[in-house]
Amino acid sequence: MIKIWFLLILISVPNAPSIKYNGFIYPNEEECQVAKYELMETYNNQSEQYKLITQMDSHCVEFESFPIKSLKDKIKGVDLGA
Repeated sequence: MIKIWFLLILISVPNAPSIKYNGFIYPNEEECQVAKYELMETYNNQSEQYKLITQMDSHCVEFESFPIKSLKDKIKGVDLGA
């Protein structure tokens, strides 16, 4: 098992039957937090009208995963894949 970081993005819009969600994986917490910050900065720079009809939140979640073939830890040079 390996430790990965999952960026969970939650989006709510009026009259939708549910929330929308998306996610991305990162090899470490720092990369996940940077991506989260950039995402929320982009959202916060949207117009007030946009933010009235779109609510967004994001969270970096630590997760134990089976090896992921395409994911490598670039900082430590450790291959996180199988």
